[in-house]
Amino acid sequence: KVSNSVLLTPTRCGLQLPGAPSARPRVSTCRCRTNTTAPPVSSTQETPTRSLTPTGRFTIAAKHHISIAEIYESELVDIEKAIAHYEQAADYYKGEESNSSANKCLLKVGAYCAQLEQYQKAIEIYEQVGATTMDNPLLKYSAKEYFFKASLCHFIVDELNAKIAVEKYEEMFPAFSDSRECKLLKKLLEAHEEQNSEAFTEAVKEFDSISRLDQWHTTLLLRIKKTIQGDEGDLK
Repeated sequence: KVSNSVLLTPTRCGLQLPGAPSARPRVSTCRCRTNTTAPPVSSTQETPTRSLTPTGRFTIAAKHHISIAEIYESELVDIEKAIAHYEQAADYYKGEESNSSANKCLLKVGAYCAQLEQYQKAIEIYEQVGATTMDNPLLKYSAKEYFFKASLCHFIVDELNAKIAVEKYEEMFPAFSDSRECKLLKKLLEAHEEQNSEAFTEAVKEFDSISRLDQWHTTLLLRIKKTIQGDEGDLK
């Protein structure tokens, strides 16, 4: 005789079958008992976020942003939006550790920021790129140009800031001291301190006769020269 303590009825499993016997042997236990506990979230979501973005996906996204930035540059002439897309492209390149490509985008941002008189942002970019290139054997000769541009931005804001910046760049990158760009900056600082517009212009002409200054440099140099009292606002 089987004890009732080991019997299961259909109702104990949540079943109610017409005419079902009031008791069944233990060996035929109800099969409705299933494990409804959900698996741990971690077991289904442990895939790293990086794996959802295969190698190269960031580069593709960066190129799209560059294309959009170029449209804003040339066709829509909306520099602010062009800057935003170049910055986004730089971020994507950094995600792929493509620092060289990221720097190219940042340099575009820096150039436009200086044109829009956002000098502090331009300075930060030029200093950042200069610092990352000065230790690279293949790129270190470009560092002097970035520090030169940062110095010009400092110069427009304040002469003293420019002096301090030049000294800092010489300490950071000793090769900058012997560059023509650094020597020009020192001549310009001296001319500006003496409020000598002629000496300022002559220093620019001397430099330009050997290393041609582009429109970006000329624009910033004119802005600096205009801060000299009695200046006529040209470099002729």
